[in-house]
Amino acid sequence: MVTPSLLALAAAVLDLPDPPERVLEIGCGEGERVLFLAREFPAARVRGVDRSEEAIREAVSRVGLDPEGRVAFKRARGRSLPYPTDLFDLVVQASGRLRPGEIARVLRPGGHLILVGEWRWLGRRTRRHGFEPRGSREVEGNRFDVLRLRAIHDPSE
Repeated sequence: MVTPSLLALAAAVLDLPDPPERVLEIGCGEGERVLFLAREFPAARVRGVDRSEEAIREAVSRVGLDPEGRVAFKRARGRSLPYPTDLFDLVVQASGRLRPGEIARVLRPGGHLILVGEWRWLGRRTRRHGFEPRGSREVEGNRFDVLRLRAIHDPSE
């Protein structure tokens, strides 16, 4: 069964200008959206983090044989992501507490952030960390926002 958040994510990825090479989902749960992203972007390495050890165990069991290591899951919280600075081209979050500063740290300049669902004071919270809105819509009653992290020397500014 397709969940509303997966349907909104499927619509949101259509708004991306280029396919990402490295993707992270924060609050991945049992991995449904991570596996969708891996299918949608077959050349990308896709990572999922969640604070629940049980959810991560379930997500890992769903991956099956992955000899290239394209899909991986880790137990982690959104406030301290276990990845280096500027690693990801795309970060996705559909639940949990939004940490735009930590997301901006792991997202490369020019990379995109997809947020699925309603987020309080989204513009104010993301703008001060260098994010600019690229679009938002509602699909089957579930909202999504696509934001872009400004490049350090953005010629469009």
